[in-house]
Amino acid sequence: MDSVILDSMNPAQKAAITAVDGPVLVLAGPGSGKTRVLTHRIVYMVQEYGIPAHRILAVTFTNKAAGEMRERVEQLIGKEDARHLWLGTFHSICVRILRREANLIDFMPDFVIFDRDDQVTLMKQILQDMHLDAQKHPPYGFLDTISSAKNEFILPQNLPIENKGDEIKKKVYEVYQQRLRASNAMDFDDLLVYTVRLLQQYPDTLAAYHYRIPYLLVDEFQDTNMVQYELVRLLAGPRRNVFVVGDPDQSIYSFRGADYRNVKRFQQDFDPQTIFLEENYRSHQYVLDAAMAVIRKNVDHIPRNLFSQRQTGAKIEIHEAYNEREESQFIVDTITELVKKGKAQLRDFAVMYRLNAQSRVLEEAFIHAGLPYLLVGATRFYGRKEIKDALAYLRVIQNPADEVSLLRIINVPARGIGQSTIDQLRAWAASRGAGIYPALQALARGEESPLSGRSKAALVRFIEMIEGWRLLRETVSPLDLLDTFLEETNYVEYLKRDKSERSDDREENIEELRRVASEHQEQTLSEFLEEIALVAETDNFDRTTNAPTLLTLHAAKGLEFSGVFIIGLEEGLLPYRKAIEDANPVSREHQLGEERRLMYVGLTRAKDRLYLIYTFKRMMWGQSDISTPSRFLRDIPPEITTGHAGLKPSMQNMFTQPQKQWDTTWEPSRPRTAKPTNLITGGNPPAAPTQKPHQPTRFKSGQRVLHVKYGEGVVIKSRVHDDIEEVEVLFTQQMGSKRIDGNYLQPLKGEES
Repeated sequence: MDSVILDSMNPAQKAAITAVDGPVLVLAGPGSGKTRVLTHRIVYMVQEYGIPAHRILAVTFTNKAAGEMRERVEQLIGKEDARHLWLGTFHSICVRILRREANLIDFMPDFVIFDRDDQVTLMKQILQDMHLDAQKHPPYGFLDTISSAKNEFILPQNLPIENKGDEIKKKVYEVYQQRLRASNAMDFDDLLVYTVRLLQQYPDTLAAYHYRIPYLLVDEFQDTNMVQYELVRLLAGPRRNVFVVGDPDQSIYSFRGADYRNVKRFQQDFDPQTIFLEENYRSHQYVLDAAMAVIRKNVDHIPRNLFSQRQTGAKIEIHEAYNEREESQFIVDTITELVKKGKAQLRDFAVMYRLNAQSRVLEEAFIHAGLPYLLVGATRFYGRKEIKDALAYLRVIQNPADEVSLLRIINVPARGIGQSTIDQLRAWAASRGAGIYPALQALARGEESPLSGRSKAALVRFIEMIEGWRLLRETVSPLDLLDTFLEETNYVEYLKRDKSERSDDREENIEELRRVASEHQEQTLSEFLEEIALVAETDNFDRTTNAPTLLTLHAAKGLEFSGVFIIGLEEGLLPYRKAIEDANPVSREHQLGEERRLMYVGLTRAKDRLYLIYTFKRMMWGQSDISTPSRFLRDIPPEITTGHAGLKPSMQNMFTQPQKQWDTTWEPSRPRTAKPTNLITGGNPPAAPTQKPHQPTRFKSGQRVLHVKYGEGVVIKSRVHDDIEEVEVLFTQQMGSKRIDGNYLQPLKGEES
């Protein structure tokens, strides 16, 4: 490696790059250059240590990260050497192993991968066949149970049974796995579980992989679940040349089975050399100080000191809006003003929130202002109906045992095969002890069946088309195959017959799929379908679009923006109410820890400007309630913030604080009345409504009051809106805080103003 490149690293980065042999744990803070370290470590191993690239396995969590890493390695050592590097996501690595060793687990090498939509479709079929009401037994509930079981290596027969409901879950799990195997299909959890079991049950196969890949690198280690941890442990082998990079403070995917405690397990199991990457190259020090002030409250936090060469920057603005509409308007106004002054571009900003539902009001505000926006988490391209249809055709051509895909396209476009015909076909296939596709083949051969007339003729034409396309799959490209069935089924004409506003979009989506296929001309159909199946939601995130990004805090991980708005910083939203309300102290502490890590991730996405916003009141879950500012805001040192913190003394001390300590002059910030010119159309936006003059409140913060139903309480805050005084009152610990119309409150004696 060029010594100049190594010299450009800081001491901790240099130590991580050159520690080649033995187990190494790198605790990398956000923005600390971990991707640079990983890529340069690979180059160092190849060029300085003489390790062949094909003897190195590098595992990431997203295709995007893998692509970026490969691209950087190619720039440093050339495409030829980089081509031999085994680099990919956990799932793609497992697919590669399983296709090579499929005979050991009784699968065909061309097995298909079921995404979430496919799983739901299959589960609905199973529930229907088992005569279970999907309203009483939601498909998603069963799928979550099955996923959790797989992540704990629990087979269907070993699922714990404590009641009748557990018996049903066990049976559904059994049937689900049977249907997957019959379809020569695996879900995403299976890819990991089957690989681990394969390596556990076949020591010779495991030894072969130890010889082939003696060096293992793992990125984002804090996001591994127990199955992935076991896979890393197995592949590390006796040489234990395993290098893992992670940040337990950024572990935010427990709902997917991720366990931040795997970092400690790794320390216990491997006793690794530990290196801290603490210098941040993204944010200025105020942002880092805010993030560290929040995260150090977690009991499992590993003490570190993130620092930046940029010691100062814009102070963090804490802003209170009256409601979610003012919250959105503040964001639109702030972005517009900064862009108008030439201080930023639209693409420099991101708005982050805890729940997807919070995006609706934001979108309305952006549309009203004529501002473009990029919504991450909308219907993903490969989840759209027309794309699912086209891919289902390709999947059946590749693997006709895939009955989920087969049933999806059997009458799309409509070819006279109704539901009663499909039910007859499925029943006949079951009676033959075979799948639907063999039954269709038997029908085409003229075997006796309960099917007849036009429906039988339609089924025969359908199977003949599929068989013809299957003959082509080994000799033509995925694009040629796609074009062939699109033409022979008149699928685009079928889309054109749809007179809805979305019909043009659907045609354009098919064209986009053709473009994707054209970029994979050298791949087989199996390879093309595998790559698409493993695409994650954020893999297609386009940062070149000049528009602010709206996304959840979960989706923000790994991204960075010049300006970040985090909205909904209120108790019940962030931290989320399920964490706060958990009755189990241990579980509550665990959930609150994850909420704090989520806040930490959001804060550390910001490079230059950071806005933290909460509302006086918010409409959530069908009712409007006065909000309590998030406890996370109280953690941030006031000297690095500006604007209204709106933070009162601790809620736990509300009843014991002397009234003289309350800030009775505090008021929520008012919305801006000056609206900027529309940046897109150039026209003037609608005039802002005239603001009413400030109206004095009858009740003051800290005042004791009485309510006929809730009893005695203390006023938290109060304001007049639409001529009604809305008062937030903290009653007993059992009752909590309530939003009350001031007309229904009585000042206690001696408290009248």
